[in-house]
Amino acid sequence: MTSQGPRRLQIARGLAELRTRSGLTLEEVAKAAGYGKSTVQRYEDWTAKVKPKARGVRLIAEAAGGTPEEVAALTKLAESLTDGWWAVGGAVPEWLHPLVSLEQEAEEENAFAPSVIPGLLQTREYAMAVHLGQEVRAPLDVVTRQVDSRIKRQEVLNRETPLHLWAVLDEGVLKRQVGDKTVMAAQLDHLIEQTQRRHINVQVLPLSTGAHAAAGTGHFVTITSGGIVSAYAELLGGGMYMDTADQVKRYTTAMDYLRSQAADTTASLKILSAYRKEYDA
Repeated sequence: MTSQGPRRLQIARGLAELRTRSGLTLEEVAKAAGYGKSTVQRYEDWTAKVKPKARGVRLIAEAAGGTPEEVAALTKLAESLTDGWWAVGGAVPEWLHPLVSLEQEAEEENAFAPSVIPGLLQTREYAMAVHLGQEVRAPLDVVTRQVDSRIKRQEVLNRETPLHLWAVLDEGVLKRQVGDKTVMAAQLDHLIEQTQRRHINVQVLPLSTGAHAAAGTGHFVTITSGGIVSAYAELLGGGMYMDTADQVKRYTTAMDYLRSQAADTTASLKILSAYRKEYDA
């Protein structure tokens, strides 16, 4: 069975964000969409018992001033509520991605990073180098907006009750120079500093471990929000989200094994410090 919670949360937050951005009231959006005010309120409340219909999501999103891409993304999400997984492509604005919506409400996020530092722990300069490498044909202003969105996501680590983040980094992430040595030195300084915070844990998975529980897998996270656990796996130009029990179990089990196979947090800090020295100019 699928919980549908993560997707309903994203739909609700997406519709509310569009309305807030447009400066319209509930009454104005409801009138333009042909619904009553209470209906729009229910669609903006992810805990409402009535399942949002794709047609209603589309009409409300259009009435709230959503772009064609935003309307299409939210409508597709509503259409996928009967499935156990859903995908989001690169055309969707980053603020509308499920992961961003989930992180706003989440209590805990576990991340496995086999190629780059997780986004929540990146410095701006490192994030810029990552995005420039990924978006080789995108204009600089587009890349800059993507980086701005990524840095804004990090606010969940600084809120009054912060997100608890537990990241397992493949050692290859530390060996891979993203940007120049100055960028890497600053990134590792930031990473070491973040490990001193009580709600952030970082472990390094040594290359000497060999085959491991996520061998052959890309970056993924498991995230807990309102007692509901979902999983996200990165794809080229987008990502795939899952919330069925069996799918999520595969990822939570892999994460448990990765934490047991990785160096403990004390040993990992020593590894981070050793790599930091390698990037001294």
